[in-house]
Amino acid sequence: MKTRTKIFLILWIASVISSILVLPYIYNIQGELLKESGVTIQTLIFLAIIQGVVTFGIATFFGLNLADKTGFKLPLLTSFIEHKKIKYSRTLFLSILWGFIAGMIILLMDKFVFQDFILSLINVPKWQGFLACFYGGIAEEIIMRLFLVSLFVFLIMKIFRRKESNSIIIWISIIIVSILFGLGHLPITSSIVSITPFVVLRAIVLNGIGGVIFGWLYWKKGLESAIIAHFTADIVLHVIVAY
Repeated sequence: MKTRTKIFLILWIASVISSILVLPYIYNIQGELLKESGVTIQTLIFLAIIQGVVTFGIATFFGLNLADKTGFKLPLLTSFIEHKKIKYSRTLFLSILWGFIAGMIILLMDKFVFQDFILSLINVPKWQGFLACFYGGIAEEIIMRLFLVSLFVFLIMKIFRRKESNSIIIWISIIIVSILFGLGHLPITSSIVSITPFVVLRAIVLNGIGGVIFGWLYWKKGLESAIIAHFTADIVLHVIVAY
């Protein structure tokens, strides 16, 4: 089995598992709305599995192909599968550090700029928050960084007829996806509060901070670094301070 196929299967399976792990968190926040819609926990599990199998299967497949064409790497998984030794301790430390920094910046921005507007309305057990971290770290990074950042870099390269990307193209792609990343959190936010311009701004700014940091790590250190950083940031937000 080729290295690419093995990487695809690892990321795909991990996505499906993370889609199931996040369900207690989602059901806690959206439980009343789901009950009113007639959605049972069994149906939710079924939909999560379908999402994991179909959505993340497609995103992973095309994301890996686009990453190849745009120069993005998955060094840790590649070396693991090919049984090659790689010095990763420094990258691991930097990924955790930047994830912690991202989480703290988001936390402080929410507290002092947005006045804990939504945080005060959320009461989620830490174990549910911990399980949700796997979805953020794995599934969201596959969709946002592996697939979308790579896609935008590829499209911009095609539009401007460039054979290789450069820092401007990559930064534009990272920022666009970071905005989309923020907007992507609005559906679950809508089950807590009404969507207003203030809520939209909060979603874009806070999630955009993480999106830029994770995108930069994806570019410089590889997808695994972005995954580790996102997971760490979510640990800060969903577990340490139960955000």
